[in-house]
Amino acid sequence: MPSSAGYLAAAIVIAAGLFFLLWWMLVRGGDDAPWLPAGLAASVVLLVALSAREVVMRRAWTRYLLDHGISQKPGSRSSRSSSRSPKKGFSASLHSATLRTIQKQSSAADLPGSTPEAHLDVAHLCHDYLSSTDEAMRSGRLGSEKGIAIRAGQERVRALHKHHLLTWARGHSRALTYEAQQRARTFDKIETAHKALECIDSALRVYPNEPELNESRLAIDEFIASVKVAHWVELAERSAFKGHYRRAIDRYRDALYYLTQDAVKPDVRAAGTERIDRQIAELQSKLRPTSGARQTPRDADYREDQ
Repeated sequence: MPSSAGYLAAAIVIAAGLFFLLWWMLVRGGDDAPWLPAGLAASVVLLVALSAREVVMRRAWTRYLLDHGISQKPGSRSSRSSSRSPKKGFSASLHSATLRTIQKQSSAADLPGSTPEAHLDVAHLCHDYLSSTDEAMRSGRLGSEKGIAIRAGQERVRALHKHHLLTWARGHSRALTYEAQQRARTFDKIETAHKALECIDSALRVYPNEPELNESRLAIDEFIASVKVAHWVELAERSAFKGHYRRAIDRYRDALYYLTQDAVKPDVRAAGTERIDRQIAELQSKLRPTSGARQTPRDADYREDQ
């Protein structure tokens, strides 16, 4: 395990150095109370350092329990010579301590205001626990009582794994979708929405038949399609306003292509298709008077652009 005293000493030294540096700069700047902002900055640095160490050490301790308590390597001489005592320790202390650690972090992640990353951390711990216990069960060196205890623990951890993985996927994808809606450029909207899709797909690889995940994926696909349709409709309206009717028709047809995607709801597709078809018909009627005689300068410009 890493040295706690060394880490704390380094954090205190850094915080003290920052305090004196800011204090000296504020004194030279003529501040009346230089110790107040300097002390506040040093306290924030120290608090962040302690919080980060707490998170890292909890995960490290859980992995330590999993690696040394559950995943006993069969090639170890110590485990062969004293096989009974490690098994008792595993059943009575290490197994229970690991479950308590997972349950504690699960309760902390379920508190109001927790981030989706906290749920993902618990899901990773549950995955590590299930992998290690499966390996211990396959070894065939556990008695019936220990096997029953492990199976009971696995059932609890599987439920926690599903709960926290789905909670992470739901929260993270919603945050990314909201961020995509706030973006100004179409490319940024689509790129951020694809990140939300990757989040949903990662959870679907574990739980492919989960209805909530599939519904979320369809909703994000529909959002991406609507962004593309709105983009091409806007370009078509700009072209029509400038008198580039052929270009506007082509861009309306591009919008129709994305509108016919499976992710778009049938009622939305029907209403949008009707509106775009009407716009295309109006533009085609404006092109008919000039289609036979001579070409307008604007249409010539469009041909050159093509």
